[in-house]
Amino acid sequence: MRGDPHKLIEGCLIAGRAMNANAAYIYIRGELYNESSNLQEAINEAYAEGLIGKNACGTGYDFDVYVHRGAGAYICGEETSLIESLEGKQGKPRLKPPFPADVGLFGCPTTVTNVETVAVAPAICRRGGSWFASFGRARNQGTKLYCISGHVNQPCTVEEEMSIPLRELIEKHCGGVRGGWDNLLGIIPGGSSVPVLPKSICNDVLMDFDALRDVTSGLGTAAVIVMDKSTDIVRAISRFSSFYRHESCGQCTPCREGTRWLEIMMSRFEDGRGRPEEIDQIWELTKEIEGHTICALGDAAAWPVQGLIRHFRPELEARMNAFKAQAAIQA
Repeated sequence: MRGDPHKLIEGCLIAGRAMNANAAYIYIRGELYNESSNLQEAINEAYAEGLIGKNACGTGYDFDVYVHRGAGAYICGEETSLIESLEGKQGKPRLKPPFPADVGLFGCPTTVTNVETVAVAPAICRRGGSWFASFGRARNQGTKLYCISGHVNQPCTVEEEMSIPLRELIEKHCGGVRGGWDNLLGIIPGGSSVPVLPKSICNDVLMDFDALRDVTSGLGTAAVIVMDKSTDIVRAISRFSSFYRHESCGQCTPCREGTRWLEIMMSRFEDGRGRPEEIDQIWELTKEIEGHTICALGDAAAWPVQGLIRHFRPELEARMNAFKAQAAIQA
């Protein structure tokens, strides 16, 4: 959207014609001012050239493209919340069914998809589906935008093929982990909503849906967060818990109340004030949240905590024991 917005507009036109839709709404975070400005300018240029609008490309097909700037609510990444926001309502998920394909924006059948998916459509049309499917492995074909941040030498966003080894991805495009691969503590492979993976798994895991599912994580948004051994992993996950508590719309009780308790308990764990038996309690809490909400925000809040307990439980216990020992000395 910042560097080549016409690619997205072309993708919208292709997708719209394929579905016989007459309008596309591009929903973008309000904070992304430059991107939305560039995108709107590109849309104006496309209208001026007759590529979109009435009689788009001279085909007799009418197709309009609109940009809608949101207010930055994380929950509006969920498709029905996004639709509610577009309609001028509070961004809260709808109960499904009906699904957007039946009753969507303004009551019309609607397809909600990511701009990354739409923007790749022109290249697939030019080069063919077999070309796109030649990347990656079976059931995980194609390319993906990987946004790599954290403790790497050169953070970047790069388009790479699916199923690339995680270690190769980081060393090829980011110059490796800060301090070398042996300084790695763990990696979150798909954004804050997926479980963290320790170095032992990161050594060989592939970056695709099936491989990451098999190690109890996920590709998610492919936002790779790299953490070296200087990271306070408990504090990092505690911050995620605070974030999801803040972003919960409050509509579902398991999410509204559960994220609050996750934040409280993780804050205590961060300081070492928890008790070892509370680790199992917070695990059970995540299970009561997971799968019991209208949208996946509850799952997103639960999974990082599950990943922490699954792979870094000794760190939690050591912190609690250290706090207990210090309290005994002071007493």
